[in-house]
Amino acid sequence: MKKKNKKLEETHPLTWRLREDQKTVFINEYLKKNGYAGLKKAISKFSPDEIIKKVINSELKGRGGAGFPTGMKWELMKKSNNINTKYERFLICNADEMEPGTYKDKLLMEKNPHLLIEGIILSSYALNVPTSYIFLRGEYTESNYFLNIAIKEATREGFLGKKILGSNFNLNIFIHTGAGRYICGEETALINSLEGKRANPRFKPPFPANIGLWGKPTCVNNVETLCNIPAIILHGTTWYKKLSKTKDHGTKMMGFSGKVNKPGVWELPFGITARELLEDYAQGMQNNLKLKAWLPGGAGTDFLTYKHLDIPIDFTNINIAGSRLGTAISIAIDEKTNIVPLLINLEDFFSRESCGWCTPCREGLPWSLKILKKIESGLGNIEDIKVLDKICTDLSPGKTFCAHAPGAVSPLKSAIKYFISDFKKYFI
Repeated sequence: MKKKNKKLEETHPLTWRLREDQKTVFINEYLKKNGYAGLKKAISKFSPDEIIKKVINSELKGRGGAGFPTGMKWELMKKSNNINTKYERFLICNADEMEPGTYKDKLLMEKNPHLLIEGIILSSYALNVPTSYIFLRGEYTESNYFLNIAIKEATREGFLGKKILGSNFNLNIFIHTGAGRYICGEETALINSLEGKRANPRFKPPFPANIGLWGKPTCVNNVETLCNIPAIILHGTTWYKKLSKTKDHGTKMMGFSGKVNKPGVWELPFGITARELLEDYAQGMQNNLKLKAWLPGGAGTDFLTYKHLDIPIDFTNINIAGSRLGTAISIAIDEKTNIVPLLINLEDFFSRESCGWCTPCREGLPWSLKILKKIESGLGNIEDIKVLDKICTDLSPGKTFCAHAPGAVSPLKSAIKYFISDFKKYFI
């Protein structure tokens, strides 16, 4: 292995194998770059319980947006291991990635699909799962193509199928493409969709770890989350924890889009500041524009301003600042952009994507959109702002069936907090 690659392997476990020509890494190259070494080590040296313990000790948090501890989710699956469900349990990789402005999972699946496949195999081994699914966003046709190739290659090499690497562990992976619903990013709506039902969220509890796909114990993990598993098993939890600069461990796929000079996504340690991400990696704003605001984790997070650029990027510090890390793929808004038309765009999307299951979301989101359009047309007044603020309160966490509505009104609530002057510009 080249010295440069060895150094990157120690600091960039998710992306060090990526090619400079941006072509896909297939099985032969993946194997030369230490591919499936984590799986070989796990099968030969560790029991499933020991793998779960390592993931718990790594303190890996889910990379889909919520940041729920992965090991805790796995432990719940372990506790569901009884005689009636031991051989009827599932792992689902959530590859729906419908969050506007987010494209991190797409990069991983299309440029290094075997990393995800190895992560799924390792996770399935730990959870005693014989069947795993990749629930893939339907529009990701290239991801579908490359993942299918990777599954066939892994099967040919003995990493999938029966008696994997000479063990008693059997696993099949199937790809299921979704029909383009944002709500399928919510794990129980995803499960309903996979069963052929309408993609409505389910009431929790019971949680999927107890009653999930077809009533069996089910674990749902994000693409990036699963891609972390091989390196944790191969290099250990002490190494993994040292990768970051804060108490949130490991690295994170982070990025910027909008009017920046170099939109993109990079693997970076937790604790890097938003200013570093914007100026050093995205190379600043286009045409000397000034940053007005940024959405730190996709469209369903609260606006932060230029005053927040020096806070460390991780789950805790972004939350303290008043937003959520979400997917960590940020959207930059320049000073010349009025927030109201932007909000109309966002709320139109979220309103359309509501599953319609609960009244606050079904009625509240279209109502907020109607008021925003009224304001933009010049017919609004200060009372409309009060109504919008009340809608945000009525759609806050705990007041709707799932987290769709609270996320949908996050940019609206924070816009009222920081950019009330943008609304008043439309008042006659």
